Amino acid sequence: MNRSAALHRLASPRARDRLGDALFQRVAGPSGPENRRRIHGTPGPRWFGPDEPIRRVHGDASMFVGGLSALLLQSLHPLAMAAVAAHSGYRGDPWGRLQRTSTFLAYTTYGTAEDAQRAVDGVRAVHERVRGRTPDGEPYRAGDPHLLEWVHIAEVDSFLRAHQRYGARRLDAAECDAYVAAAGRVGEALGVVRPPRTTAELARRLDAYRPELRGTDEARAAARFILLRPPLPWPVRLPYGMLAAAAVALLPPWARAPLGLPLLPRAERWCVQPAGAAVTATIRWAMSPPPPSAG
Repeated sequence: MNRSAALHRLASPRARDRLGDALFQRVAGPSGPENRRRIHGTPGPRWFGPDEPIRRVHGDASMFVGGLSALLLQSLHPLAMAAVAAHSGYRGDPWGRLQRTSTFLAYTTYGTAEDAQRAVDGVRAVHERVRGRTPDGEPYRAGDPHLLEWVHIAEVDSFLRAHQRYGARRLDAAECDAYVAAAGRVGEALGVVRPPRTTAELARRLDAYRPELRGTDEARAAARFILLRPPLPWPVRLPYGMLAAAAVALLPPWARAPLGLPLLPRAERWCVQPAGAAVTATIRWAMSPPPPSAG
């Protein structure tokens, strides 16, 4: 029996519903129910069909780990981190930022083509207004295709890594390439020039950015906020801490030291990964419909 099935048998439907509703409210925000009805209930063509891997990846609870890991990885680019620190409001309104991101992913992955394009147009309009200088005086603008590419590939790599480690059903090699290609369609709509279409190309692009990456004071401060000081009530700090540790363990080894994060292979294998799998399975159970009862 897998973890999700065991949870279904041991916990009451009421407890499951309460947890699922609380998680959905946090992730989707007050407009979540209305957006969900529009996304899934509006007829019309979609960017992605029901059997495409991007739907499986973005609909899985492993995204909770992948999202945190993506934020950490993205912060290593000084221009991206400066833009986030100055314009995103991640400290003052971290839940709002999460809700906007999850809503964008939902519309582009599952919504009609018209709504997906509308979501993309909204993000591009925001990007056009985001510009400034780093603490070192280097100019940045969020709509820069080179910077957009970094944000895109760091996100795609993190989401795919998380799914392959914590997803309900791993993708095979062809499906991984299909996921990268589908995500590239969204990236291209956002302004990324020739996004990677295979996992091999994704790895090459990530490697090409490494000379530009470093752990700035802003990046390390963001990591401390994300990992150690989240605005959460005490009862949920422990499961969140498990997700955060899993997100760190998901990072490429070279990304740890610039952020002041440890590399502990044995602890990650024997403690962090099982804990991350358990919390992810609990989230999946809470946010998925219960299986039909036998008989």
